[in-house]
Amino acid sequence: MKADRRTFMASLAAAPLFIPRTAWGANDKLAYGIIGAGGRGRYLSRNFQKLGAQCVAVAEVYEPNTELVLKDAPEAKTYADYREMLAKERPHLVSIAMRQADQHHAIGLAALRAGAHLYFEKPFTTCPAESDELLAEADKRGLKIAIAHTMRMTAPIVRLKQALAEGLIGELIEMRAFGKQDTRAGGEDMMVLGTHLFDLMRIFAGDPQSCTARVLWQGRDIAVTDARIVKDNVGPVAGDQVFAHFAFAKGVNATFTSAGKLRETVGHWGIEFFGSKGAARINCDIAPNVFVRTSPPWKPEGKTDDWKPLDPALIKSPPPHNLGPVGDWLDAIAHKREPECSGRNGAWAVEMVMAVYHAALSGKRVSFPLVERKHPLAAA
Repeated sequence: MKADRRTFMASLAAAPLFIPRTAWGANDKLAYGIIGAGGRGRYLSRNFQKLGAQCVAVAEVYEPNTELVLKDAPEAKTYADYREMLAKERPHLVSIAMRQADQHHAIGLAALRAGAHLYFEKPFTTCPAESDELLAEADKRGLKIAIAHTMRMTAPIVRLKQALAEGLIGELIEMRAFGKQDTRAGGEDMMVLGTHLFDLMRIFAGDPQSCTARVLWQGRDIAVTDARIVKDNVGPVAGDQVFAHFAFAKGVNATFTSAGKLRETVGHWGIEFFGSKGAARINCDIAPNVFVRTSPPWKPEGKTDDWKPLDPALIKSPPPHNLGPVGDWLDAIAHKREPECSGRNGAWAVEMVMAVYHAALSGKRVSFPLVERKHPLAAA
């Protein structure tokens, strides 16, 4: 297996723009393992297989999920304990696909120490301290971590980034993000879906500088004792309403709102971008949609804003080609670079969530990077 891996890595390194299936050779395949074989785990498994990798093992406690993976990868060995799988199989790649982020730190640390590059379901971890330890361990071992904040690599987002860089809406002044605002409105919405939005904010405006926030529970400001654990355990969450403000460089301001009473008013979850010459909007989803707004001047009878899909013809230069999240991760491994959906980007999204809680609990502005790296609600 070690020889096969060297063959793969050498072949992949010679291909800077794409990963051909022949990079593995007729019988040389990179081994991957799945920890958490639910829907996301099976989706990732199929992506690995399309790129020619071989599923050697599945660690899953729910047998029906394991059986579904084995339909696509009948040769894979099955385990109920991920530690046993890592010790016996030592796969080159591991997907940690369960949505319960409370398990990500321990499993990720074990997988890194077994020598595996990691692809995580989001959110990356439950707090910055966990992210810090995983990133340090990966750096020490020369391993690459990718996080499933995949929207940043979809064609609509890549095109919008190019269009805004070319001045489509003028100078970026403000971003307004809204969570899904469903039954999870508030802290759960912020950690589960808001992390996608925070990740997108950073690709358009860079790293945030500071945060102020108000988080409410049943109409009052939250306290540490309001922390709760939700079904898909992503660490402690609090509040049924979140109103947060982030300051970015060059005077760019951003807000994040999650309040169930606004669901019908706001509509689809996503981000609106306001520039000196126009506006744009991302309606988020697995395949996001992008719109541009034209605003006629006010008249005595009012005005109507017209939102239209972003026309690729408006983009002056073609956006850079990308390999997709999994392909980019493998290419990053081969070329010893950071993946686009990197662990560091995933860590930033978690840190922005923690900043909201720190600011709300203290009633003060907090600066990045956060000094306190543990979860502010963990004392509950």
